[in-house]
Amino acid sequence: MKERRAEPRWLCSDLIEVRIEGPRPREVTANLEDVAPSGACVQLEEPIAKGTRLRLMLGQHEFRGRAVHSTRNQIGYFVGVQFDAGQKWSRQIYEPQHLLDPARVRARKSNTNA
Repeated sequence: MKERRAEPRWLCSDLIEVRIEGPRPREVTANLEDVAPSGACVQLEEPIAKGTRLRLMLGQHEFRGRAVHSTRNQIGYFVGVQFDAGQKWSRQIYEPQHLLDPARVRARKSNTNA
């Protein structure tokens, strides 16, 4: 299947703090599932309405953005977050505890099949 994303997305796993803005602001712990320069996907226990403002604490750095989707899975909800303009994630800013570049995995797999 061809990748349709405009930028590379890294798979990861790390517990982070998320502040959910709105009429009932709250802070929750979430699992960072994947991250890209302009957004991320976090797993939460509750659905989040599209457009909800969120703040993700990635190490010592705060990334602000909005929810672009909330999809139910087996143990919660995957919430896609688009970072605000001018905010870009990089490994130099914050590297999750577990980080995997799918492009490198595909490259290794194609080299072993050649």
